[in-house]
Amino acid sequence: MTNVFTMGQGLQREKSSSLVSERQREALVKGAPESHTERGRGQDDARGPGAEACAEAEAVAPTHEDLVTRAEGVLRRLLLTDNYDSVSNFISLYDAFEKSAEPLQQLFGKYTPPIRPRQHTCVGLGIELLRRWRSLDKRRPGFAAACALVSCEEAVEDVREYVTSGEGPEAVLAAEKEHVMVCVQIVVDGRAGVLLADPGYHVPRVVTVMADRGYPHTGWFTQSEEAHCRKEYSYAFCPLNNGYVEWRERETRGSNFKCQTSLVYVARPYLDGVNVTERRNLVYNFRSLLARDQKGHLIAGLYFPVGGRGKDAQFTLFFDTGAEKHKTKYKFNNFIDPDAIPESISEEVEICNAQMNYKKGELRNIICRLAEVLEDHSFIEQLLEINDDICRMCL
Repeated sequence: MTNVFTMGQGLQREKSSSLVSERQREALVKGAPESHTERGRGQDDARGPGAEACAEAEAVAPTHEDLVTRAEGVLRRLLLTDNYDSVSNFISLYDAFEKSAEPLQQLFGKYTPPIRPRQHTCVGLGIELLRRWRSLDKRRPGFAAACALVSCEEAVEDVREYVTSGEGPEAVLAAEKEHVMVCVQIVVDGRAGVLLADPGYHVPRVVTVMADRGYPHTGWFTQSEEAHCRKEYSYAFCPLNNGYVEWRERETRGSNFKCQTSLVYVARPYLDGVNVTERRNLVYNFRSLLARDQKGHLIAGLYFPVGGRGKDAQFTLFFDTGAEKHKTKYKFNNFIDPDAIPESISEEVEICNAQMNYKKGELRNIICRLAEVLEDHSFIEQLLEINDDICRMCL
């Protein structure tokens, strides 16, 4: 089947609405100056990838299937080359805190989270995918201009209330917008839809979401399947407000399963990803550094809760030798003195380091720095207090 692929028309930027940038900042850091996103810094008209999609682009070739296959190839390469990293921005915030004489609450409102190569949360991964997808313009002129970051509200308890509050998230008083995806507005044979990519959640496919749910609508698919757990995803336009796509997740463990629905706002591009979503990520109480393969499988990394104190602070290190999977918990206080790390632990860290494509010793240095950060109880307590305040104010 040959499909006409038409870029979306006239997307305006998503209106600023997040609690993190507005109500939360007012509550936590009164008087703090507004910071700008890395993208569109100082631009009132917010021209950027996605915002230029008002320039209409039409072509018959290549087919929808061919373009999605090529876009998916770029996405899978990104999963392989760039780790998911919510550790580096945590360390960077602490570096700024050390240099500042201000309480963390005040610094939090002023601080502009850096987006550095290969140190990405969902925001940086989305921006990097937008950059790499520009190469597809050679075969499909106008594709890059129709791409944009879009915001996502995770685990929405009352979908009806959220989507009927107004046209978009700006009408939702408790919007948190803690996640982003990459979106392309499409028309296939005269039928509207979107393409969605989610490198932040390791999704290895470009999902097609058609408004009429007809071909080539993706429907339910298995995102991950392990011996103890299977996760399935589905994306469909919300029948109550077609500015949103409902992302449904079904997790099955044995005979038990649970479901949740998140909302992706696709009607407008989201240009506040750094200022809002990345800033929100700074104070989460859980951190991870994860290497993926091209299918989105986790192959190596570490993760830990923020909040363990002194000798209780620990992290989980994991890697896959091919023959077997290793997963071990270590205490951060083993890494306070880099010269006193037990050899057996150093060897496992170096195996993980290699699988994460780091330079020799890089992962060990990261863990040692984390050990120093977690020793600063004042910083950790202030960070958790901000996180708790956000959680109380949001959905």
